[in-house]
Amino acid sequence: MRYVLLAVALSSAAALADEALLEKGKYLVYAGGCITCHTEEVEGAVPLAGGHALKSPFGTFYAPNITPDTETGIGKWSDDDFLRAFHEGLNPDGDAYFPAFPYTSYTGMSREDLLAIKAYLFSLEPVTKEIPDHDLPVFMSSRLAARGWQMTYFNSGRFGPDETKSTEWNRGAYLVRHVGHCGECHTPRGRLGGLQYDKGLTGNPDGPDGESIPNITADPEHGIGRWQLRDIEFFLDIGMLPDGDFTGGSMSAVIDDNTSHLTPEDRKAIAIYLKSLAPGMD
Repeated sequence: MRYVLLAVALSSAAALADEALLEKGKYLVYAGGCITCHTEEVEGAVPLAGGHALKSPFGTFYAPNITPDTETGIGKWSDDDFLRAFHEGLNPDGDAYFPAFPYTSYTGMSREDLLAIKAYLFSLEPVTKEIPDHDLPVFMSSRLAARGWQMTYFNSGRFGPDETKSTEWNRGAYLVRHVGHCGECHTPRGRLGGLQYDKGLTGNPDGPDGESIPNITADPEHGIGRWQLRDIEFFLDIGMLPDGDFTGGSMSAVIDDNTSHLTPEDRKAIAIYLKSLAPGMD
């Protein structure tokens, strides 16, 4: 009987651990903006089944199906395949991804967090959905071009906490720089699409879908330097600006699908990190 009880206890502990892993993965899927980018903007679209069109100065990219379908999704991916995509920007065949997939930010995510995301995605119902080919100019259409871009602009590496900063600041830095990949939209890019890290988060006049993306550094005139911490937290929760107006454009989807799903603690950590940034103007 003692061994039966032990087996039951171990089984229950394993089930609880699996449930916790899936909950963590689900949280990170929302925190990472996966829902917005991987869901087509049509009525009845299945979340994460791909097809969302991302228009950029370099052509239109179509987000892939990331449900566990084995033919049109990621159902055949191993853990190593998944980690390689996020950490190195390479698909299972070893070909380079275009930087429309923000592996340039995701590379900083921990192995544990990424495998939690994979566990959650693989727990979903597989959806068979073919995705259109990217609509790109000739000079951008080759995966060799993507590899050349990586060699010029991409550095793989994990996030390392700053021991001189608080736990909250480091959590905010991790969320802003990597999980939430805020710089992918809020940082200006050079002629060939490389992020201008010396102007980090100072805004991007040529953002996705031709949208002008604002400065979110602590600049009091051009950024959010006059915002209080509670203003940033409230904005990330419901999208309301300090003047009582509400955000629009692509940021409204970010609020709905991403930051409103964060814990209050994580929204506060983001606010602390953003308020610490030196004022900057593009």
